[in-house]
Amino acid sequence: MAASPSTARAINDRLALRLLQDEGPLTATQLKTLTGLSRPTVADLVERLRGSGLVHVVGEAGAERRGPNAKLYGIVAGRAHLAALDVRTRSVSVAVADLLGTTLAEASAPVGDGGGTGPAVEKAVALLERTVKEAGVDAPHSVAIGAPGLIEPVTGELRDSTGLPAWHRRLVAVLQERLPARVLVENETNLAALAELREGAARDREDFVLLWLGQGVGAAVVLDGRLRRGASGGAGEIGFLPVPGTSGLPSATGCDGGFHELACTAAVEALAREHGLDPATALASGHEPFLDAVARRLAVGAAAVASVLDPGCVVLGGETGHSGGAALAARVEAELAALSPLRTEVRATALGDAAVLRGALLTARDAAQEDLFP
Repeated sequence: MAASPSTARAINDRLALRLLQDEGPLTATQLKTLTGLSRPTVADLVERLRGSGLVHVVGEAGAERRGPNAKLYGIVAGRAHLAALDVRTRSVSVAVADLLGTTLAEASAPVGDGGGTGPAVEKAVALLERTVKEAGVDAPHSVAIGAPGLIEPVTGELRDSTGLPAWHRRLVAVLQERLPARVLVENETNLAALAELREGAARDREDFVLLWLGQGVGAAVVLDGRLRRGASGGAGEIGFLPVPGTSGLPSATGCDGGFHELACTAAVEALAREHGLDPATALASGHEPFLDAVARRLAVGAAAVASVLDPGCVVLGGETGHSGGAALAARVEAELAALSPLRTEVRATALGDAAVLRGALLTARDAAQEDLFP
C-alpha cells in the first residue's frame, strides 16, 4: 500500500535532515541529488524544515559560476542541546554538545571514593550542572549515560549488580527525577561500539565485535549495522567465557576463571611485571615478547567470538586496546589466524578513551532527533 502524503512528507523530511546533519551544509540541488526527490519536492521540504526552526541558511555556494549563488542549508545547531556522562567505578566524565554534535564543554572528576551513595550522586550531579552552565545552556534536551553493567532490554534500566557501586543506579534515578530531559542509560561497551561504528575504527563495517579491555572485560556485538543486546541484555559478557590458561572456571556470580582473568587490566599489568616492564608504559614500549604474550591471550577470546559470530572484524577497545594500538592489533590478528579458519581483521580503537563519551553523545543526539525531527 502506498504511503499517505503526510507519511511520505515525514519520510522525506527525516531523510533530508539526516543528510544535512551527516553531509551538510547542502544546497537544494545537492539535496535533490542525494535524495533522488524532484526539485519541487525538495523545495517544499526545505521550506517546511525552515518553518519548523530545524534548518536555516548558513551561506552560499557557487560563487565561481555565473548566475545567482545557491543557498546553503544546515541544521540549526542550537535547536537542542545534549549531555553525556561516562560513569566509571570511581569517576565521572561529562560532555555537553549541540545538535550537530559539537562539544561545547566537558569535565571530569573523581566520584565515589568513600562518603556513601548520597554524596557520590550529588557530586556527579553537580559536575553535570556546572558543565551545562559552562556550555551556556539552560538545560539539555536529552542525556545519555554510559555505565558498566547490564541494561534491562525491556525497561532500559541499569540492573543491580553486587560488583558495581550502588551510586551508579541511584545516579540514573536522580537525573531522571531532577532533569526536564529525556535520560537514557546504556552499557559503556555498547556505547563505545556505537561510536566506533559511526565515527571510528568500524565506519566501513556493518558487522564487527568490539572487545572492551579495561578493568573489566566485555564485548559489544554489531551485526547488520545494529547493536545486538541479547535476550537479557547480556550479549558480549565475554569476561565469563571459560578459556584455557586460567585458575579454574567462572561462575554465575563472578568471572574469575574466565577470559577476564587473562585480559583485564590487572592481568596485563601483572604480565608486564613478569617481563620486567613498567605496567604504565609496557603496551606502548614496543617490547615484542610482551606484546606477543598479550596477543596470545587476547586471541583466545577473539577466536571464540569469531567461531560463533563470524563478524569479520574485531576492534580492540578499552585501556589495553588504546595503549597497544596498531602493533598489538596486528599481533592479535596473526595469532587469531592460527586459531580460527574464519578470516577476521583486528583493528585498534580509533577513539580511545573518548569512545564511551562520544557514543553517549550520539545516543543523546538520536533521542533528541526522534523528538524534534518529523
